Amino acid sequence: MSSALLEVRDLKIYYYTLTGVVKAVDGVSFSLRDGEVLGIAGESGCGKSTLGYGLLGLIPPPGRIAGGSIVLDGTDLTKLKPAELRKVRWAKVSMVFQGAMNALNPVYTVGHQLAEPLVLHKGMDVREALEVAAEVLKKVGLTPDILRRYPHELSGGMKQRVMIAMALLLKPRLVIADEPTTALDVVIQAQIMNLFKEIKERERNAMIFITHDLSLIAEIADKTSIMYAGKIVEIGSSDDIFNSPAHPYTQGLLRSIPRLRSKEKITWIPGVPPDLRAPPPGCRFHPRCPYAMDICRTEEPPTVDLGKEHLVSCWLYARR
Repeated sequence: MSSALLEVRDLKIYYYTLTGVVKAVDGVSFSLRDGEVLGIAGESGCGKSTLGYGLLGLIPPPGRIAGGSIVLDGTDLTKLKPAELRKVRWAKVSMVFQGAMNALNPVYTVGHQLAEPLVLHKGMDVREALEVAAEVLKKVGLTPDILRRYPHELSGGMKQRVMIAMALLLKPRLVIADEPTTALDVVIQAQIMNLFKEIKERERNAMIFITHDLSLIAEIADKTSIMYAGKIVEIGSSDDIFNSPAHPYTQGLLRSIPRLRSKEKITWIPGVPPDLRAPPPGCRFHPRCPYAMDICRTEEPPTVDLGKEHLVSCWLYARR
């Protein structure tokens, strides 16, 4: 078994606002091996995207890392100065941002934006950088003439492919994809997912795939992590999470997905996620949980190992 490429331990990312401290990521821990794909799912506002931005040190103000460690390939990224961290971004870890139109600069050509990291990180001249960029575009299914175009001249799917090409340019060992199929129609979504599968097989990058859609995670992820209110409530192999979900929240998410060959009634999770400025005491899911006990309302549940690296934070299992 290979050693971990990424080790995240007790990571806390808070937003210090005028109305209170928003605990967007609160004590998250997980590890990722080289070549492994981790899917992260959960409702809007659970901290998925903040976690992704935190791994790159790109948390927007007034947010900042309040505690914990992010060890990538033996280096704790939380200890690095901004100038040192810039050398790590895109060289060792890159990101496919949610909403490609917002991530691409509308006043520069695609070629300019793809060549820039090669010039800055690798010291290439512009001509050499454009040649490399053209080769990477071919790998994501685009023709080299895209280099001369501006973002507004591309379709949504083409812009997303450009973002994926940008994330792969410097051959990082870890790629974070934040909602990469958002705002795309189902046909283009399928094409983008097929592209990620090809990248997984061809490039062997480790990958963190952030999405609302559990069906997408089931297609590509080796491991699945379920987040709720800033915490990971369950993590394990995708087979275990989808076939033997342990946490009541995970069970609720899976029961809300329509299935073609199942007669099981579709249900929903009652209530709404908590305000992360003042999360409920104990288990944060207890106000919505059908199995909540007295201890759930007062004490935070420990993490229980169910075997085969399947971990769950729930008193139902701790009390056993």
